[in-house]
Amino acid sequence: MTTTMHATAAKPAGMTSLRKTALVAGIFYLITFISIPTLALYGPLKNHRDWILTSGSSTGVLVGAFLEVIVALAGIGTAVTLYPVVKRQNEGMALGFVTSRLLEGAMIFTGVLSLLSLVSLRQGGAAGANAAALVATGASHVAVYNGTMLLGQTLMPCINALLLGTLMYRSRLVPRIIPVLGLIGAPLLIAAVIATLFGGDIGHVSALRAIATLPVAAWEFSLGVWLVVKGFKPSPITAGMTAADTASAYHDVTA
Repeated sequence: MTTTMHATAAKPAGMTSLRKTALVAGIFYLITFISIPTLALYGPLKNHRDWILTSGSSTGVLVGAFLEVIVALAGIGTAVTLYPVVKRQNEGMALGFVTSRLLEGAMIFTGVLSLLSLVSLRQGGAAGANAAALVATGASHVAVYNGTMLLGQTLMPCINALLLGTLMYRSRLVPRIIPVLGLIGAPLLIAAVIATLFGGDIGHVSALRAIATLPVAAWEFSLGVWLVVKGFKPSPITAGMTAADTASAYHDVTA
């Protein structure tokens, strides 16, 4: 009886499962930036209290809502894709990252639903209601959106940055300067969120809040670009996964 080693077809260099994971995660991160146009698309709705009484197309709001749905799903995708890798560094923190992304997505969906309800009311769903009641209802829907925007798309990315940034910094899966951006920016943005909450003007974007957002945005964008272009850096984590991936390319045949 003899045992012979047979190699299966080797995977092309750069197309290992680990490289594909980095590529997909990076693409998801970059997709999360497609909601930037909503700042302009939601302008008429947020800046005019009587928007619900006006006529005309609501296409801009609907497009913005669609973009935010994509962002929510892409954000969840980043966590699900990275979890098998970063859990090798710290499973508890990795699970926390997934949970925070899910919570962020849920808040985004809540905000989108409030705007879609407002569009329905504007298109005749509240026929017969007096103007003052409609304006008050519209203002409440916008307030719900502003609240979910502050907590979902401003506060939660800070929590994500602290969790994933720590995992990336310790594991050295990417250059350390990238997670440092998130680890520095997150506390600054959290402080800005707290100031906004206690300042009582949730819908207003202050200069402090806008400036504090930049490091966290730079962290997510640079992470996405790095993962797409370079992938994970060699580390003890990737070495173990690469070894397992290589071993699966061979099998024993007993004759």
